[in-house]
Amino acid sequence: MAGEFGAVEAREVMGDFDGEFVGERRPRRPWLWALGGVVMASALWAAALFLYGVGDRTPDMHGYQLDQDPCPSLQLKSIGAAIAPRESTTKVESGLLNHAALDQVQCFIPLRSRAGAERPGDGWSIEYTVGITVALHKKTDPGAEFEARRRVTEFGVDPEAKLETVPDLGDRAYLLTRDDGNSELRVLEGGAVLSLSLSAFSQYQRDDHSEDEAGDGPDVPDLSPYQSAMISDMRDLMSSLKQ
Repeated sequence: MAGEFGAVEAREVMGDFDGEFVGERRPRRPWLWALGGVVMASALWAAALFLYGVGDRTPDMHGYQLDQDPCPSLQLKSIGAAIAPRESTTKVESGLLNHAALDQVQCFIPLRSRAGAERPGDGWSIEYTVGITVALHKKTDPGAEFEARRRVTEFGVDPEAKLETVPDLGDRAYLLTRDDGNSELRVLEGGAVLSLSLSAFSQYQRDDHSEDEAGDGPDVPDLSPYQSAMISDMRDLMSSLKQ
């Protein structure tokens, strides 16, 4: 289950419907049971409509458009201030898909190397990469799938990852943090599904020794201090895609 961002996790408590009744009771009329079933079914259907909407309804795009690739011009101001600016000399590879049912783009942006200022070990440095994914679902509502895939990563389902709810961001937003130096912010707003990930990894940068001779690299840092920067840059990305 997802806990609220910056708060303890909430738990649902279900009542016990298996208790025994003592004493004589009148049998209920069959039509009352049927009526109760209709009322319960209607309530569940209304709740499903409230959460996910009608399945074949065209989703509200909230002004999002992917007419061009946003990756080359994405500034990442907050992450750049907290860690390092994006690497300006490295070409960002991205693929833009435009289709009647789906517009999508994905890219990975390396941050500037901090090897000169931060060397946790001889020849080793900590490097960072930001991943961006934007998918605009123009025909089908992605809400139910977004909820179902909360813990799905590129390596499959990760039940051990820390999952937090981020308030006041889109319709729903989750922050998924793993112990291997990866954190991902996912946002749903209407038919738009956006992801901003931050990855940290160690890299050996000496030419006079091989990486095998260098031994184990340093541990990757905790990414939790950069969560606010990720949320800020996600807001900038969302604003830049709305017209």
